[in-house]
Amino acid sequence: MAQKEPVLEITLHTNKTFQTIHNFGASDAWSIQAVGKYWSEDVKNKIASLLFSTSNKPDGSPEGIGLTAWRFNIGAGSTEQGEDSQILTEWRRSESFLNADGTYNWNKQSGELWFLNEAKKRGVKTFVGFVNSPPVFYTKNGKAFSEDGLSANIKSENYKKFADFLSEVVKGVKIETGVDFDYISPFNEPQWDWKCCKQEGSPWNNDEIVEATKAIDASFNTHNISAKIEITEAGHLDFLYSEKNRPNRGNQIAYFFDKNSPGYIGDLKSIAKKIAGHSYFSTWDLETLKNTRHLLSKEIQKVDPSLEFWMSEYCILEDNDIIKGGGRDLGIDPAMYIARVIHSDLVLANASAWHWWLAVSPYDFKDGLIYIDDNKFGGNYYESKMLWALGHYSRFIKPEMIRIGTSHSDKKSLEEALEGVLQSAYMNEDEVVVILVNQLDTSKDIKISRIPKEFKAMEVYQTTNTTDVNLKKVSVLGIKEVMTLPKKSLTTCVLKR
Repeated sequence: MAQKEPVLEITLHTNKTFQTIHNFGASDAWSIQAVGKYWSEDVKNKIASLLFSTSNKPDGSPEGIGLTAWRFNIGAGSTEQGEDSQILTEWRRSESFLNADGTYNWNKQSGELWFLNEAKKRGVKTFVGFVNSPPVFYTKNGKAFSEDGLSANIKSENYKKFADFLSEVVKGVKIETGVDFDYISPFNEPQWDWKCCKQEGSPWNNDEIVEATKAIDASFNTHNISAKIEITEAGHLDFLYSEKNRPNRGNQIAYFFDKNSPGYIGDLKSIAKKIAGHSYFSTWDLETLKNTRHLLSKEIQKVDPSLEFWMSEYCILEDNDIIKGGGRDLGIDPAMYIARVIHSDLVLANASAWHWWLAVSPYDFKDGLIYIDDNKFGGNYYESKMLWALGHYSRFIKPEMIRIGTSHSDKKSLEEALEGVLQSAYMNEDEVVVILVNQLDTSKDIKISRIPKEFKAMEVYQTTNTTDVNLKKVSVLGIKEVMTLPKKSLTTCVLKR
């Protein structure tokens, strides 16, 4: 007779604390501008509920994933240029609030403003305005992409105008929606050349980022803007701690936050005390996954241990041995893949925030939490298991919870366990949240130990490969009970007083 596998015991170490978790989010690029403007109120509200709701269904399962951050794309004006913009896909053009004569039209970006309003109404607390390209009226070539990829696509004499534009956007959006941006991210993936013709974008060299950031800081101070400046949205995590193959676009932690650096801007009043980067192409193989995050964490400790790391954009772009970026897949396999990325960014890189790329996608790619028909004016929407995988974190890890230590009874380190059962835990005064990802092709019995005595009950939520088991409340257990993690599943345990 086959011997039954022993129960895997997950031990909580509440006296061992790590980073504070601020939020989980997603962005409104690119399709929200059309969905919010043209689609039916019914469908828009259903999509908003999936993204933002913190209400529960009659069975106690969450209605949505309760995002706690929302990223708003501040457009450059390629939509108004139409085909002359040279951006091939209409979805990837964006309106701008700025008119050619320097006045502003707050009826622009109305679809995105609708979702911004809904996010606020449904309880989202953190808002980031991000820029792919400066307004076309300020760029060197009058386009929202770079001609040569060598430097920022903005005339240096327009840095102040760009800065004042951002100040006006913060003020105007607040008047329109009541949303006061917490952060403005002026530079997106500055390492890339952003030449014609896929989307809005601009390269930025490090010294250009310094000068533009100083201009934005001065404008924010003049206009009494409370938003902080988020840098640098690095296209790869390794640009944060190495030069890689992009001179003057790498080593960004040291360049901007080492007090001995010629590019030090850490003392500017408006600069956020964090570094933002994207986890693309750093997730396979497992050695790359581990080493990238250890090197990032090590560099922060070396340069400024008080600096936070925010993982501000990810979707599955890479093709590797176990997954391909191309092709929609609403099932469990991509959900398992992104769960390991989220886990690794939180546990190995100590990320204080984690943001997905496209909240809503019309594409045949693994880039959306929710998918829609490729039609600007209406259609159907489709939930993915990736939506619910993120929800295991976003719905239950409340802002300002602190990550606490955990260990496995099989003595595997967090790194060694990356191919098996992943565990992480977070707590505040009222709750302990334990998230378990079973990547195995077999179920696994587990037990949580060393739970503080004041916590008496445990709610359990699961997502499995069964179509309708998505963040489903499956039970309320006693805290000493053994539970089963189904094969290829996510389980969140909420321990309550």
